[in-house]
Amino acid sequence: MHILDYIVLFGYFILITVYGLWVARKLSGTEGYFRGDRKFKWWIMMGQAFGTGTHAEMPVAQTGASYHLGFATIWYQWKNMLITPFYWLLGPIYRRTNRTTIGEILEDRYGKNIGLVYSVFAIFFFVFNMGAMLQGAAKVISVASNYQISPNAIVIIMTAAFMLYSFFGGLIAAVKTEFIQSFLIIVLSFLLIPLGLKEVDGIAGMKAALPAEFFELYNKTSGLTVFTIAMLALNGIVGITAQPHMVSMYATGNSERAGRVGQTFGSLVKRLCTVGWAFTGLIVAALWVTKGDTLADPELAFGYACKTLLTPGLFGLMIAAIVAANMSTCSNFMVNTGALFTKNLYLKVSKDADDKKLLLIGRLSGLGLAILGVVFALTIKNVLHAFLFTETIAAFMGIIFLGGVLWKGANRYGAIAAILSSFFVYYLLNYMAQGELMLVYKWTPEVFGWAILAGSLFFIIVSLVTKPEDPEKLVVFFGQLEKSSDTKDIEEGNILAKNVGKDLLMVDLPGWFRKERWHNFFQRYKEDLSGFLWSWVMVAILILIAWFIIN
Repeated sequence: MHILDYIVLFGYFILITVYGLWVARKLSGTEGYFRGDRKFKWWIMMGQAFGTGTHAEMPVAQTGASYHLGFATIWYQWKNMLITPFYWLLGPIYRRTNRTTIGEILEDRYGKNIGLVYSVFAIFFFVFNMGAMLQGAAKVISVASNYQISPNAIVIIMTAAFMLYSFFGGLIAAVKTEFIQSFLIIVLSFLLIPLGLKEVDGIAGMKAALPAEFFELYNKTSGLTVFTIAMLALNGIVGITAQPHMVSMYATGNSERAGRVGQTFGSLVKRLCTVGWAFTGLIVAALWVTKGDTLADPELAFGYACKTLLTPGLFGLMIAAIVAANMSTCSNFMVNTGALFTKNLYLKVSKDADDKKLLLIGRLSGLGLAILGVVFALTIKNVLHAFLFTETIAAFMGIIFLGGVLWKGANRYGAIAAILSSFFVYYLLNYMAQGELMLVYKWTPEVFGWAILAGSLFFIIVSLVTKPEDPEKLVVFFGQLEKSSDTKDIEEGNILAKNVGKDLLMVDLPGWFRKERWHNFFQRYKEDLSGFLWSWVMVAILILIAWFIIN
């Protein structure tokens, strides 16, 4: 570490903290703290989605995989590429409920007990993820700096910075700092490529040094079969619906479209950055082949590239970018954790608390639970398995969220049956395969497939044979989803979404076999259809870009 690297790194910590506190100066009340007053523009929402969805371990894992097995391993990160257009269809569901947390949405749909179960899961999800992300970034930085900076020191410094501005500024500070930090993440993704190409005599030199299959967009050598990709995609689309921060991702924009654009196209920016991570792995592979040697651990490839290719100052910038990738997510998680605790737990025992008291509880609970994340970070050993585990359990919870939106016949008994059966099958099959009981198992497509199937079947069967939900509550819940939440539509008297082309395909999906659903189809679903189509166009363009680069 050169003195320039320390200046850049600590300069970043100071500047982002000062900016976060400056943004927070006008905040007042829980509406601003938890939901940012629902005033974020579409480009701010893109920065939020991109920053929250990108973590430091992702470029490390992808660079290591492509170093080891070639570019086709990009599908480990692109597992959600083929479901990204569906993000466009999901967005307004969260905003139209006019809730702050998914726990509240599930309480409206199934009752307070299901909301409570989900809230406990969500807090566990946030703490577990914050700890894994903090330790993941710390390990990367420690290795890249030749252990001149200890992992635990990095965890503490990162935490102090994002805790400070998130505590005072809430979601407003978290989202606006994420927008700034998203540019650093893009730097992280592509900074090493021009420097590396110079060392290996360009793409021609890489192709001369590496096997031809390293430059294929898809092959079985990567270890990713079509079935595996399909299960990863299923995990992604079901799981993301129940990830606790989705309300802030979708419902805090100044319009439904802002939320749709933010989550969908912010995620596509991440898919583009993945191309940079995979290509960096090929560069490192070519560098080592020309030296006649190999790395002991493929996941050291990213750190090796940083140490070998970056000059003083640029190395510090890379470290700052790695920090940014995790601080942006953790700050968002801290605010959302506070919202969950306040809205779904504290309000149940203190129903008369005023807004000032709720704001204080939100700040303190978010702070306390973030500290638990730090404690967990200081003890965690396997970062990758921790992330895959949280994504998997989110998919089991996603059965009841997505199922409850798609099917009016779903009830609380089916929801409980889905949760219990999916977890039971998941742990039973893993125990039978591994021979030991563990909290976190390595993700396998077969086990996940059987668990999600069991949960879905029990969800349907138990809902069919037990007492249905109160019809009046269902009318209220689904009635909200049929109304536009955009201020302009409400002011002009166009509250019904179908009157302004904003009916939702996902909500209306079960009724497609009825004749009336096809009446004036393209006009009623204009917003859904146009955005969904453009999203697929962008997916095709990204795949073509990747194919063009490696060819």
